[in-house]
Amino acid sequence: MTDISKSGNNAARDTGPGTARSGRGKGRPRAFDRDLALHKALEIFWQQGYEPASVAELCAAMQIKPPSLYASFGNKARLFMEALRYYEMTYWTEPARRFMEEPDIRTAVASFFTEAATILLSPDTPCGCMLVLATINISEEEQEIISLVRELRAKTKQLFTDRLRKAIEDGQIPADTDVPALAGALNTFLEGLSIQARDDIFQCQLKAIAAHAVRMLP
Repeated sequence: MTDISKSGNNAARDTGPGTARSGRGKGRPRAFDRDLALHKALEIFWQQGYEPASVAELCAAMQIKPPSLYASFGNKARLFMEALRYYEMTYWTEPARRFMEEPDIRTAVASFFTEAATILLSPDTPCGCMLVLATINISEEEQEIISLVRELRAKTKQLFTDRLRKAIEDGQIPADTDVPALAGALNTFLEGLSIQARDDIFQCQLKAIAAHAVRMLP
């Protein structure tokens, strides 16, 4: 949930059987919107998880044919990894930036977790964090995915670590603060909000829970 660079911005074209054509049966292939396709794939993975989501369901959501999926993304695993990066960039890059730039650590933590509660229960997306929920029970054979998930989770923890160290430098929290432990606690709290977001909870309730994050600070 940190600053992830955007990948795959170059537009591809869907030349499969489902491509839209002019009334004469000829014409240019419909432009393939990669970001839109990733968002549609994201919704399927988010709702079902990686393993249960089928290529057929993904293609139906993205409105492309299987050959186009393989040509554009390589395979289901690579599509999932790109969707994870897209998720991080789309939903968490700006909150992470604001978190790091807010001068006061307590305001930074309170604002970040309030914003997180808003994201996790946004009406525009399925509930909960994709990084937490869509990656549950991935088989050990999917080592690339497992490595990416660990990398992204480590970056989130590092975000908290860096901000806490800055707070120590600024004299806002004690110098003897156990930064790794506190960063881990904040990260675990954030992941816990994702689980709560799937349990028919109102946004005001999730925000009330999120408000307790700042109480972890010494």
